[in-house]
Amino acid sequence: MRAIEITAPGGPEVLVPCERPTPEPRPGELLIAVQASGVNRPDVLQRKGRYPVPPGVSDLPGLEIAGTVAGGAAADLAMAGLKIGDAVCALVAGGGYAEFCVAPAGQCLPVPQGLNMIEAASLPETFFTVWQNVYAIAGLKAGETLLVQGGSSGIGVTAIQLAKALGATVIITAGSDQKCAACVALGADHAINYRTQDFVAEAKRLTGGKGVDVVLDMVAGDYVGREIECLAEEGRLAIIATQGGNTSTIDSGLVLRKRLSITGSTLRPRSVAYKTVLAQQLRATAWPLIEAGKVKPVIHQVFPANQAAAAHALMESSTHVGKIVLTWQ
Repeated sequence: MRAIEITAPGGPEVLVPCERPTPEPRPGELLIAVQASGVNRPDVLQRKGRYPVPPGVSDLPGLEIAGTVAGGAAADLAMAGLKIGDAVCALVAGGGYAEFCVAPAGQCLPVPQGLNMIEAASLPETFFTVWQNVYAIAGLKAGETLLVQGGSSGIGVTAIQLAKALGATVIITAGSDQKCAACVALGADHAINYRTQDFVAEAKRLTGGKGVDVVLDMVAGDYVGREIECLAEEGRLAIIATQGGNTSTIDSGLVLRKRLSITGSTLRPRSVAYKTVLAQQLRATAWPLIEAGKVKPVIHQVFPANQAAAAHALMESSTHVGKIVLTWQ
């Protein structure tokens, strides 16, 4: 099969097309004939040597795929409610930049009605991540306010639409007026240009001084202390990445007085059983919203798989709004 491998830690140029043996599904896994592969920030970190591959997982990058079921034991197919030839998208722990990929049966979801393979490949990583952090962990409720740091990212556009569809008020930050406008067009109630505005002051102003109930943070660093300032009482801060650095200075007294919760998570090393539960929750709650057109994939650009290096260069430029996808057709 054709695949894209990382020849050595480094820049986008270390992503090189190669030939690899087609993987064999183990018990509990299905073989997927991949038509499209999503590109995500963790892929960039893996390429740089900063995101270790879990034991037993392919060294090929790629955490989300869409394609057709090409193999698997009858019991595993039955468990997933699938059959050979069905169109699926899946969250995987690695190996997604390839024409064939194995995926845990419980992490395979049917392609939502009305979506093509490119759109479907853009779903798993961001939907699993947003659902886990904003809902399963932070417990965002209808009527509450969510602040999304980096609203124009793949995670951001998913969080905006899902939270709005489920009844929350959404405030986002982004690095340009154009990105802010794009996020408002997707449903964000308010957009803050963090280069020209103080997001703490704006978040407080927009909530009448109350503060926001949940923050989805992929920046960390010195943002954490500022986010604590703009959280409401009993607010929840969910940290999912540290693009702004690993070290934070916070006012612990404010955490105590406001009764705040601060959580962090990484999805890749979690168990298949854990991710299977998330998949079931997404199928019950988010998939109907997608099929009803209330939540839509946002695709910024599609690249042929052999141009994965260019896709990574675009990702690192941070000029995109939404998802970047590779296609194997």
